[in-house]
Amino acid sequence: MSKTLLNKGIQIYSIIFTLGVMSLLHAGSNAQEAPPIFGDVTISQKFSPDPLVVRGMSGGSVEGNRITERIETPTGPCNGFVDETPDHTIRLTSKFDYLKLQVQAPQDTTIVVKGPGGTWCNDDLDGKNPGIVGEWLPGNYQVWVGSYQKGKYFPYTLQITEVK
Repeated sequence: MSKTLLNKGIQIYSIIFTLGVMSLLHAGSNAQEAPPIFGDVTISQKFSPDPLVVRGMSGGSVEGNRITERIETPTGPCNGFVDETPDHTIRLTSKFDYLKLQVQAPQDTTIVVKGPGGTWCNDDLDGKNPGIVGEWLPGNYQVWVGSYQKGKYFPYTLQITEVK
């Protein structure tokens, strides 16, 4: 094979490769992005999209009631094991007359929320999915998602909605 033919073959391969990469990048830019993992969010009333979704991994080595310094809150028991640091911070720029945080996971999980109005826990708002619903004051809320067994981690989505 001549040197010229070999060089042309390499050039053609380079062009095909470049076009393939460009088409993949273009297709990826049009695809819907996956929700962020351990994302922090800032929202105000009438936010979009609704529900807003962030992802994470439940669980940790700290008992939920150590974070809350209580065994139960008006919204439910402070069960499960969580990380020392919150999984998410949600900043509300205004008061919400109604806001719902709900975890969707393949296994039974728990939730702890600490914010301007107090501390709330829950383990079974909808089946085995925990959540907190109600009126929310403006400010920063720390959110932990826990697992029932120490050191067990499960993927989850946290949905935030103001739709009843």
